[in-house]
This record gives sequence, C-alpha cells and structure tokens, in this order.
Amino acid sequence: MVMMNRKIALMGLSIATSAMLLGSCSTIQSMSNTQKGAATGAVAGGALGAIIGNKAGNTAVGVLAGAAIGGVAGGLIGKKMDRQAAEIERTVPGAEVIKADEGIIVKFDSGILFDFDKTEVKPAARENIGKLVASLNQEPNTDILVIGHTDNKGTDSYNQGLSERRAKAVRDYAVSQGLAARRIKTEGRSFHEPIGDNNTEAGRAQNRRVEIVIVANDRMKEEALKEAGDS
Repeated sequence: MVMMNRKIALMGLSIATSAMLLGSCSTIQSMSNTQKGAATGAVAGGALGAIIGNKAGNTAVGVLAGAAIGGVAGGLIGKKMDRQAAEIERTVPGAEVIKADEGIIVKFDSGILFDFDKTEVKPAARENIGKLVASLNQEPNTDILVIGHTDNKGTDSYNQGLSERRAKAVRDYAVSQGLAARRIKTEGRSFHEPIGDNNTEAGRAQNRRVEIVIVANDRMKEEALKEAGDS
C-alpha cells in the first residue's frame, strides 16, 4: 500500500515540490525548457521511486524527479552529482548517501543529529554538517532542501512542529558554517512519509530522520544544456 500511494503521489509531488524548492531562484531558462523539465520529472518519478525504494520519502523523490532535465544535459549533471556524492560519502561519517540520476539525498538518523525530543544540533553532529557544507560549497550551483521527519508517537500537530524545527536547525547551522542562505530551504513532514513500519521500534527509528536533497540550480542546468548543445 505504501508503494502504491507513493506512485500515485509522485506525479503531483514531482512538480509541486520542486517548484517550492526552486521558486525563489531567478528563472534563466526558457519556458519550453521549464515545461520540459516538469514533464520529464513527472515521468521519471515512478522510476526514481523504484530506484530509491523505501530509503526516502515522497517529497525527496519528488524534488529529484521534478528537477531532472534528462538527455545529454542530464547526464552531464549526473556526472557532477556522482562526484559530489562520492565526496560526501568519503568525508561525512554517519550520513547515508543516496545517488539517483541528477540529484543526491543525504540522510541522517535523527538520533545522530539530536537528543530525544530536542531540536538543537548535537555538538558531535555539528562537525558532520560542517563537512557537508564544505562539500556543498565546492559545487555552488546546486539548491538544497532539508526535510524533517518523525515517527507517529504523539499528535500530528506536535510532530509537524518538531519536524519543521529540526529541519530549520540543520539549515541554520549549515548557514552558520558558510552555506549561502539563498541555496537552502526547509520543510517538515511530520510522520506522513514513513520508510519503516511505525508499529515496530525498529521501523519508528527509521522514520525519525532528516533528508537533505541536492539538485542542480538553474545556472547548472543552463550550462549543461549549452554544453550538450555544443557537443
């Protein structure tokens, strides 16, 4: 049922969520390219969901799918993302790196970042976020979305606030470490995008997480499209 719901939701998420992430950036592509990217994202969503499986929530998968442009240009972006994913895997302990086509998801168990029911980033986790920022700053032409998730213990209202505050705490610390604030946004999803069974402690532990989604910004896409056209 979870996978069926994911496939249904991805069609809308792939466009709507990417618009939320990238909406504040200046639009430097033509409308035809924008429409092409949205259409590609909608088609790619189901395939990406199958690749990623139950490792990340619909919002993260939708952002990746909605940002994809495909073709030769998409392949060029994918190569850059491969290099960055490998760098993050090498330098950021405690992070699970999920590479999917033209984007990356960096996932942290909430227990690594926060004490129980708290929103202040643990001292031990700050070094990891600092290393992630160092990697992100090596490739400035990306946009980042931080998504907070909880398990289903407690009310939806409480968990929504907790997921939002935790995502914002990660964002704020990343910005304090030198990441440009214009590049990074946040969202909280409460317990609405489980990747584990909330009826078990092991499943609930999986669901308490923060996902950091990295996608090409308009400038990277424009450069890739130009390079693909020149090749």
